[in-house]
Amino acid sequence: MWANSLSFRLLIAEGLVLAAFFALVAVVLEQGFRESAEQALQERLQVQVYSLLSAAKLNNAGELIMPASLHEPRFTNPGSGLYGFIQQAKKLVWRSPSAIGLEVIDPPELSAGNSAFMLDKRGRYVLHYDVLWQNVTGIEREYIFTVAEDARFVSGQVKQLQQTLRFWLLIIGLVLVFIQFAVLRWSLKPLRSIVRDLEAIEQGKKTLLDGYYPTELQGLAGNLNAFITHERAHLERYRNNLADLAHSLKTPLAILRGCVESFNDNKETVQEQISRMNQIVEYQLQKAAAKGGHKAIKAIDAIVIINKIKASLNKVYIDKAINFELLIPDRCQIYCEEGDMYEIVGNLLDNACKWCNHSVKVSISLNQRKSRRNFSLLLQIEDDGPGIPVGKFNEILKRGIRADENIHGHGIGMTVVYELIGLLGGKLEGGKSESLGGMRWSVYLP
Repeated sequence: MWANSLSFRLLIAEGLVLAAFFALVAVVLEQGFRESAEQALQERLQVQVYSLLSAAKLNNAGELIMPASLHEPRFTNPGSGLYGFIQQAKKLVWRSPSAIGLEVIDPPELSAGNSAFMLDKRGRYVLHYDVLWQNVTGIEREYIFTVAEDARFVSGQVKQLQQTLRFWLLIIGLVLVFIQFAVLRWSLKPLRSIVRDLEAIEQGKKTLLDGYYPTELQGLAGNLNAFITHERAHLERYRNNLADLAHSLKTPLAILRGCVESFNDNKETVQEQISRMNQIVEYQLQKAAAKGGHKAIKAIDAIVIINKIKASLNKVYIDKAINFELLIPDRCQIYCEEGDMYEIVGNLLDNACKWCNHSVKVSISLNQRKSRRNFSLLLQIEDDGPGIPVGKFNEILKRGIRADENIHGHGIGMTVVYELIGLLGGKLEGGKSESLGGMRWSVYLP
């Protein structure tokens, strides 16, 4: 789980980078301090050489004479760590009491006035200084003054620095890792916010990613919102089409149910309704699979469709003995999908038959003008039923809403009609029938 965490990976990567950086810093600082300590030791040994030079004397015979006591007390204490030697032509002339028992340190080849600083194989820092000395009688002698000091001083200082440096670097590293962890938590907070919002959307608590996100994530949030909206629209369309399919099959199924009792006398009707159901299924599946493409629409005869639906509904509502009054021309060509026209006329006529007492009126007027628009067709369907209160006109156009909840139905028929008329560029109006006194639906089609 931790290995898949982006924060954990970043923290480990940055921790390794910090560790490598601090290790490099420690090495560089220790090396720099060591060189600085060695330079300071060299200068101090140079001072000791000068002190030996000031204490030494050259007699008239050219012999070097050193006093019994020196200014630096460590030269007189055995094992003090500071040692002095004076050589002439690689022969030991003098050694400090502190160097008793030590091997003579051989100097390198030097010329007069030059010095050499080095670390010998015994772990001592050594400074050799070549001096050309002339006494009052003109006798010249060349001596090499050697001063050595144990490396304990430098190594002790370096070790102390290492301990202090590593302790503080560890403390600083831990503090930086903690700060980096806090910075990562703060920097990745918008991502966690998006994850929480997506979980809320999944649980139905939110509809879209509506949080305040940084500029770098706004494009992602926008794309996710577009995807969610697109998928939700697809789902809603599929649900609506399935509901439309179920509603469209309701009337043919009712006709078939009425034909079961006398199947031999209604073979033609049964076959017609089975074909109609097959057409409905194909039509609704095409709607569900539609992705914005358009195909050429052929002209259909609305009168043929009205007569077929009227004949079917006569059998469904045979107990009512409905009186159909048709004020329609012999032919009425209109550019529309046949399935759409079946849906519009079928739902309106079915509702009229369901709510009427005895009469249903269907009329068609051509070339009508409404709301400053020209329409090629006005279809009016009226009944002598109780009608619908004016305040409920808009309500029944919503999916799942019925004028009377006690009447069986899906509550989507008028919604299907309203949506189809809107897609066709038409207009749907409801009102009271002046001739029959019940409901009147007016359908304007371009």
